Amino acid sequence: MSSSYSDLNGRVVLITGGSRGIGARTAREFAAQGAKVAAVGRDRAALDSVVADITGRGGTAIAVVADVTDSAALQDARRRTEDELGPVDVLAAFAGGQGFPVPSAELTEERWRQVLDSDLTSAFLTIRTFLPGMVERGRGSIITMSSAAGRQPSRANLAYGVANAGLVMLTRHLATEVGPHGVRVNAIAPSAIATEKVLAGMPPEMQDKVAGTHPLRRLGTPEDVARTALFLASDAASWLTGITVDVAGGRITN
Repeated sequence: MSSSYSDLNGRVVLITGGSRGIGARTAREFAAQGAKVAAVGRDRAALDSVVADITGRGGTAIAVVADVTDSAALQDARRRTEDELGPVDVLAAFAGGQGFPVPSAELTEERWRQVLDSDLTSAFLTIRTFLPGMVERGRGSIITMSSAAGRQPSRANLAYGVANAGLVMLTRHLATEVGPHGVRVNAIAPSAIATEKVLAGMPPEMQDKVAGTHPLRRLGTPEDVARTALFLASDAASWLTGITVDVAGGRITN
């Protein structure tokens, strides 16, 4: 069990990319704090599995199928969440993750646009959908999901690095703009997180090698990221906005 944040009890939390990996773990962690969770994604079966796990433990959650690059689908997701759970207090824009390596000379225009849509435009559209309600109510916490690849050059493809660097500035810009309205905006930039997808594509010897490049000598876990999100969403972080937290095992960015 993670640290207890009693102020999260009863809050409505919407998480994009909520069907698996970091998003799914974050949904479970918020639900364990008593939050009412809307898990958003495209895979109905995976979302239903997350929701069943949460409700089986006595939590409250709904599965919302939506493509977060589609404004109309996001508006439908907002209406359904508000109808079933209430207005969104915490928005975790976590969808994305198109970072597999491609040499820049081989990166096609189509792939460039696809990655930026998936990792940057999706966050903008998601925030645009829920921000007006937060501003109107005078409160809210938004957490974006960047990456270590957006903080320093990496093996990930160029479009992914650019998109995630853009998320850092999106976070800082919005935090300055909406802070006077009581809305906080922060980012998380993970490095080498041992999700199912990462582990499936990384042989054990490579996992050990990557772990060795981090001062803490291990891969990160989805729990490491999810528990950072809990803190940023909670009143314990009420004086924090516009920051990017490097959940990176000690690999400090410049």
